[in-house]
Amino acid sequence: MKADLIVLARTVHTLDGGRRPVEAVAVRDGIITAVGSREDARGWRSADTEVVDFGAGTLTPGLVDGHLHPVMALDTVRGCDLSGVQTIEQLREALLREAADQGPGEWVFAWGLDPTVFGSVPLHRKVIDDVLGGRPCLVRVFDAHSALASSRALAAAGIDGPRTADTAPGIVCDDAGNPTGLLLEWDAISAVASAVPEDGFETRRTRLKEFLSALSRAGLTAGHVMDLNKDSLELLADLEREDELPLRLYCAPWCMPGSTEADLGAIADLMQLGGRRWAVNAVKFFIDGTIDNGTAWLSYPDVNGESAAPFWPDPADYTKAVHYFASRGIRTATHAIGDAGITHALDTIASIPSSAPAVIHRIEHIETASDEVIRGFAAAGVAASMQPTHCTHYTRADHSDNWSTRLGDGRADQAWRCRDLREVGATLVLGSDWPIAPFDPLPILADAQLRRRHDRPLDAAVGPAQALTPLQALEGYTTHAARAAGLAEVAGSITVGKRADFTAFECDPLATPPEALAASRVLGTVVGGVVQFIDRL
Repeated sequence: MKADLIVLARTVHTLDGGRRPVEAVAVRDGIITAVGSREDARGWRSADTEVVDFGAGTLTPGLVDGHLHPVMALDTVRGCDLSGVQTIEQLREALLREAADQGPGEWVFAWGLDPTVFGSVPLHRKVIDDVLGGRPCLVRVFDAHSALASSRALAAAGIDGPRTADTAPGIVCDDAGNPTGLLLEWDAISAVASAVPEDGFETRRTRLKEFLSALSRAGLTAGHVMDLNKDSLELLADLEREDELPLRLYCAPWCMPGSTEADLGAIADLMQLGGRRWAVNAVKFFIDGTIDNGTAWLSYPDVNGESAAPFWPDPADYTKAVHYFASRGIRTATHAIGDAGITHALDTIASIPSSAPAVIHRIEHIETASDEVIRGFAAAGVAASMQPTHCTHYTRADHSDNWSTRLGDGRADQAWRCRDLREVGATLVLGSDWPIAPFDPLPILADAQLRRRHDRPLDAAVGPAQALTPLQALEGYTTHAARAAGLAEVAGSITVGKRADFTAFECDPLATPPEALAASRVLGTVVGGVVQFIDRL
């Protein structure tokens, strides 16, 4: 049978364990039908075969971001980007410039703020109020689990004091009961965000299309979407009616505390939904918040006496909910950052009855963990999902950052133990958590090997013993990503019979120094045997 697509490159990393050199891949009807040499490829051609030659480039299985939030980004990535801000004065200057572009009374938005900027100064609305000219303002902290609202924003949302929240400290107030402007976790942030005028559906659709195109051109052929927000289903279906999505998306709706059995059943029913390149195929849980805002679940509190409680008021209810989905063969993914939260999630998965269908469950983030916890991943067969740039962008080797300061030296030294997880035999899928951190996979692959930002050569590495090898980093975006999504039989390697999803690199990711890899180009992607874009050498 002749191929309808042949892809050629000087180097092809199949990642399927094969030893002979490969330079050519044949595809028919979106499936890989042959691999071999350029000479072999001559026998695969017909007059109708499309041939794509990446020349001296390198072809790998298609890159997959193991954790991202493209629809959530429509609400988060608004206004000015504060990721480069390093002082309170720079924050105020950035907000002043953004406010100057808005009309009287219009909202001012900003995102990506690192709380390390504040040092020992508490996050408080008075720090930003006087530069806003009375405008309402919502500043989202980079972790998306906290935000800072101006006085006018609080008033617009009708917030003048504390509110009871089942899942988090919520709206932080001073001793007199007045809101400080600091909002912790989803319920509190949503209380203010609900007062924000929403973009219309067409605007959101256009922005999402732009986001997805950018993900594709960065080299991604798929993404594990860790949410199913308000209009996600409508947006994805509408985009696919117009054309193919430029990458595959696997979505995981949230299961929150207080869910009834009817709620769980409704979430389970979502697993039937999907399109040609998107599907709902897992459930997302939160067992804790974040270390940076004091809402993680640690085995003992941080230096501020915080991060001592789970997100679910009764962790037993979380366990019951996970078991509900596991008994139906539905995979789960649990956000767990603190060591106590990770331990409870591991114990929950380990206690799933043996009668349940055999599916892989996963834990997201895993920011600080003991040796016992690390060994637990292999013992329970749980996939670890981690984001290397959370470490390289937001922590420092000298522990002067907010995350490390809160934990103290001992626990900060147990940060993002990627290499240890691989050494015990755990599946390790890598990703960005975009928009929490940038999505470009090449710099993430580099940072995973360097344990520092690739563009800051003078920075000391954070936990250098946890650096991944080039192969381990690439596997985190390919073979291990497929395994963590339950797709190892159809994706993750360039193997006859699997999906024809490929990424082409200017440089060989297994033989190029990390800094050079981060600065190089992606030459193209192929999804299901369809070329998404080509940027030839």
